Amino acid sequence: MTDTIFAAATAPGRAAVAVVRLSGPKAADALRRLCGRPPAPRRASVRRLRDAGGALLDEALVLWLPGPASYTGEDSVELHLHGGPAVVAGVLDALSALGLRLGEPGEFTRRAFENGRLDLAQAEGVADLIEAETEAQRRQALDQVGGRLSGAQARWREALIEALAVFEAAVDFPDEEIPADVASRAAPILSPLITELRAAAAETERGERVRSGYRIALMGAPNAGKSTLLNALARREAAIVTATAGTTRDIIEVPLVLAGYKVILADTAGLRETADEIEAEGVRRAQAWGAEADLRIWLKDGAAEGEEGLPGRPGAQDLVLVTKRDLVDLTSTGEGRAFSAKLAEDLVWLEETLAGRVSTALGGAEPPAATRLRHRDLLAEAVARLERAAASDIEPELAAEDVRLAARALDRITGRIGSEDVLDRVFASFCIGK
Repeated sequence: MTDTIFAAATAPGRAAVAVVRLSGPKAADALRRLCGRPPAPRRASVRRLRDAGGALLDEALVLWLPGPASYTGEDSVELHLHGGPAVVAGVLDALSALGLRLGEPGEFTRRAFENGRLDLAQAEGVADLIEAETEAQRRQALDQVGGRLSGAQARWREALIEALAVFEAAVDFPDEEIPADVASRAAPILSPLITELRAAAAETERGERVRSGYRIALMGAPNAGKSTLLNALARREAAIVTATAGTTRDIIEVPLVLAGYKVILADTAGLRETADEIEAEGVRRAQAWGAEADLRIWLKDGAAEGEEGLPGRPGAQDLVLVTKRDLVDLTSTGEGRAFSAKLAEDLVWLEETLAGRVSTALGGAEPPAATRLRHRDLLAEAVARLERAAASDIEPELAAEDVRLAARALDRITGRIGSEDVLDRVFASFCIGK
């Protein structure tokens, strides 16, 4: 028998309202023992909650949500309490005393998945919606919760069933009038499907970047102004700024929002040859972070004596800034744009430029259907199977098996089939109470 679980659905701490959720076969009985007569289904009612000894716990707004028309598909209850920590703790203790079990991370949503209220892709969308920090992340998560990827997967699956019928006809009825070149008959089905799956797999990188953040690295020699620029863009003192070369030795990451997208801006150690073991490690990490970044901003100290160039080789898409134009005349920079992090017009220009870069990289007519590396790997597996099935020299039996395996890969996207370890990993990322 399924346990009845409970958990606080709101964050700990003081608040005007706190929500406690229950789900399972004993939810109705627990509600009766807390407040006596339950309210009408799906109608909020004020009730006094009491523990097993009759002591008053709170006067709360109570919702009775009988299954299967609930989030989990089970009998469920929501208690909207006064948000004091003592109130919440008292109600949770009372529920535990009734024999109910504290829910694990993601257990409510996992029950929704197991009861057919959500598929796995939609459940991942719920997790992304909880974690959403930007407008773009919110839109993408809502798209996935709404079933965009699930709908695409269902359409792909129908095409695979149609293709499978072609190959199986050649296997099951070899003496019938079936074209000798079975692959050519299946090609009008498989060819556009392969193209669509490739495009969806390629789009997962954009979806993942929307989720995790567009990465921008500040690169350059010591004292080029990287930390000063980081602080200016972050609007706070995120990094220590001194005249001593090599002050920054580790990666300092600051989250920003540009054009509605999450951006991770990183201040890195100054690039130079050094005998200092700690600083050398900082330089190595800076180079590694820069290599993985979506965009690098190279800074050259415009006030430095001599004609020393940049300590690296900027790519064609990188930005190059010659800094400290507020201190020296930089009418002719040679290597990049004259810039000062202390001049408002320069900061406005840079923020607009970066916002444009981020929008170009992550924007699109609509959010990508697939948004996780898990989705990409399964789509790539399906493409590889279908490319083999579409080969002109493959036997129909082998082609049919490849189509079946491609369908299995796509089914794992929505959790139609899948291993427990994958499910455990997905739902463990949720917070308790969801």
